[in-house]
Amino acid sequence: MANPQVGPQTGTQASSLAGPILFEAICTPPRSLDARGLRIVAGVVVTASAAIGLLFVALGAWPVLGFTGLEAALVLGLLALHRRWSLRAMEVLVLTGDRLTIRRTDFQGRREEVRIDPYWAQLRLEERPGRVALLVLRQRGHAVEIGKLLGDEQKRDLAGALGEALRRWRDPVFDNPQLREPSD
Repeated sequence: MANPQVGPQTGTQASSLAGPILFEAICTPPRSLDARGLRIVAGVVVTASAAIGLLFVALGAWPVLGFTGLEAALVLGLLALHRRWSLRAMEVLVLTGDRLTIRRTDFQGRREEVRIDPYWAQLRLEERPGRVALLVLRQRGHAVEIGKLLGDEQKRDLAGALGEALRRWRDPVFDNPQLREPSD
């Protein structure tokens, strides 16, 4: 999904973090085709390629058949490669009581982890005319771009949700029943 998913974390990742999880967002690139959709596209490409190839064979231009087959194989190979790479790529943002952790996995499977003190983190959405906005976390002269895999609207949603989570982390509301006004 292209939208950042926000919710409680479970499994092995949750056990490796200290303290309760206050915010979590999982950012993935847009995946418009599932396995079924890819099979349908493959069927359409192969059918169209076969029809074009057979038409040219009927017209006596049989060498075109090989090129249409090669073209279809190239298109399907690139689609499969893109799907495989997009399934690997993700970014996970986790805010706990003492840190904001950014875990990235790129399309080649390389992992990167950045830890930031949430108290000093400044979130900025920088507009870039004609391009997708840039979402940056700054801390003491160090800047980290987040949401690289997201589109403009998803970055704005992530900026709003993460900004609100950081605000709540910095300014917690304590509810002590003993200090409440008695209601008569």
